[in-house]
Amino acid sequence: MAAFDGTGKVALITGGSNGIGAAVARRLAREGARVVLADVDTDAGAALAKELDGAFVRCDVREPADSEAAVATAVERFGGLDVAFLNAGIAGGGDLGEDFDPAVYRRAMGINLDGVVYGVHAALPAIRNRGGGNIVATASMAALTATPFDPVYGANKAAVVGLVRALGPTYLPEGIRVNALCPSFADTAILGGMKEHLQESGFPILEVNDVVEAFMRILEADGAGEAWYVVPGRESEPFKFRGVPGPR
Repeated sequence: MAAFDGTGKVALITGGSNGIGAAVARRLAREGARVVLADVDTDAGAALAKELDGAFVRCDVREPADSEAAVATAVERFGGLDVAFLNAGIAGGGDLGEDFDPAVYRRAMGINLDGVVYGVHAALPAIRNRGGGNIVATASMAALTATPFDPVYGANKAAVVGLVRALGPTYLPEGIRVNALCPSFADTAILGGMKEHLQESGFPILEVNDVVEAFMRILEADGAGEAWYVVPGRESEPFKFRGVPGPR
């Protein structure tokens, strides 16, 4: 596993203004990469882009044209695209009972799933033009286990993992590696009011740097279609899915 060399590389990060996206942006910039931050938080994104000598573009990942514009910014400003980190996400989609709200549901699915679909579609031509590269989508441990506390979130993150597992072998022959990052509860704003509950119950919260290190390991590995889990106290690696029963 060779260390990632960011020299001459260009990375696009959705949800790049804060949290995991911002932390990964800082790490990639330290490794020599040029970064394009795409987010709806324009103030934080513009400030971070200035700090990292990168670029910021306002991007609502629910809109395909916004992802296309973000990729175009990477190509026009820095000459191409090597890494697409499709990281934008929100928690909460409501339950499916009497309080079900289609607008809340669609927003969660639009950001967490559609945003990855549109991001992959937009990034593929630019990464192909570089002769290969990496697409990493932020999923969640919620993709790998039941999440009765947030079923819609679990559904869209599981869909991201299913998409990545299908796309991995599809694009690997072109040198384009598609993988998923699956953190447990990380210390970011997405936790909201859950953070206090987790602390009271003694459930360990991930340090954001642990997620960054797992992201870098994905870039340094050679697999595709993998879902890398990130949980406290364990070394991150691809989750091993059991094979399904075949016909008899």
